[in-house]
Amino acid sequence: MSSPTEEKAEKTETTTGERRESFGQAFVQSLWAANTVTVTILAVVLALVVGGILIIVSDPDVLAMYGYITSRPSDALSGSWDVVSEAYSNLFKGAIVDPAAVEAWVSGDGSWKPVFAPISETLTYTTPLVFTGLSVALAFRGGLFNIGAQGQAIIGVILAALAGFVLPLPPVIHLIVALLAGALGGALWGFIPGILKARTGAHEVINTIMLNYIAIYFLSWVIIQSGVQNPDRTDAISKPVDSSAQLPRLLGGDLRVHGGILLAVAATWGVAWLLNRSTLGFELRAVGANPDASRTAGISVTRTYVAVMVISGALAGLGGANMVVGTTANALTPLVVAQIGFDGILVALLGRVKPWGVALAALLFGALRAGGNTMQSVSGISLELVTVLQALIVIFIAAPALVKAIFRLRAARAARLQTSLAKGW
Repeated sequence: MSSPTEEKAEKTETTTGERRESFGQAFVQSLWAANTVTVTILAVVLALVVGGILIIVSDPDVLAMYGYITSRPSDALSGSWDVVSEAYSNLFKGAIVDPAAVEAWVSGDGSWKPVFAPISETLTYTTPLVFTGLSVALAFRGGLFNIGAQGQAIIGVILAALAGFVLPLPPVIHLIVALLAGALGGALWGFIPGILKARTGAHEVINTIMLNYIAIYFLSWVIIQSGVQNPDRTDAISKPVDSSAQLPRLLGGDLRVHGGILLAVAATWGVAWLLNRSTLGFELRAVGANPDASRTAGISVTRTYVAVMVISGALAGLGGANMVVGTTANALTPLVVAQIGFDGILVALLGRVKPWGVALAALLFGALRAGGNTMQSVSGISLELVTVLQALIVIFIAAPALVKAIFRLRAARAARLQTSLAKGW
């Protein structure tokens, strides 16, 4: 007959075993559940698969092999594998690292710069997308759809460039003034739709779209003005930004990554703190969830709308400023900001409008852009295909039900897993 102490020990072991089994089951099941991480990873995989099919279809030599696939199927299969694997291999080499460069560096036949060149390009493309992505994401959290990040970035780049070659200031101060000018320009362009939304109820989507066009044509007009246009050029290009207003390069003059990536990380942390730790962030999230209830609770919806758009505009303006005080360009041109504002919308959606998620999404887009250049130059793959890959990723992310249906994912069981974690192993 067992003593009370032995019975208690056996009961404790049984309970512990049940807890361990319960947690293990929940963890394994969550790996193939419809949670955010799983859906995002599978969406990227689906995009790569569809992209691989497009690569095959766009290659005439491989298509010719499919003309006699019934007699020699190995030719079509091996040709398809070769062209797709080469394309994605060059995508990796252009975005992350080239193993041949690492081998040359280790053996002493090459320098360290080709090893870090791919990640340098990735971070260079990532930097402005972090700012514009945060701009759109912050507005989303406040219940507003900021389509105007492109226009805000354009006004930011204009003021940053003007401050960069008009004001004669010492190096560090000059850079700070240029960045503040860019942020101020974006904040001003965000204030306009914010105050219109708050005071008149005018829809921010319409207002920001119209302001985008105004900013684009204003940039074209400013460039050709006397004192702004480069006197040594006949085309539409401004004077170059002084070196004293340029962000320092982090890995030397031959690699383009600059200090803007550090500012992007700081901005991500700042937005995360604002949303999750500050009173304004709480009010912002409350208004975004239910403006009527927030107004009843004493929160100024008008002030919150204006604050959200001003901060969002300032972030987009910083993204634009990075285009001229960084290494992408050193002068104003009609296409100086490219599509960073519109790409910021995709980055915000892919990052689930969460600050660190936005930063990771911007890193993915930067890698696709940097790797796409290598795909185009080495494999002969059209750069537009990289844009298609980006669009496919966003489509699958925005349609989680489609991903769940394709991979037959279970419903997310986060609550059970969290309960198991709270109880311990």
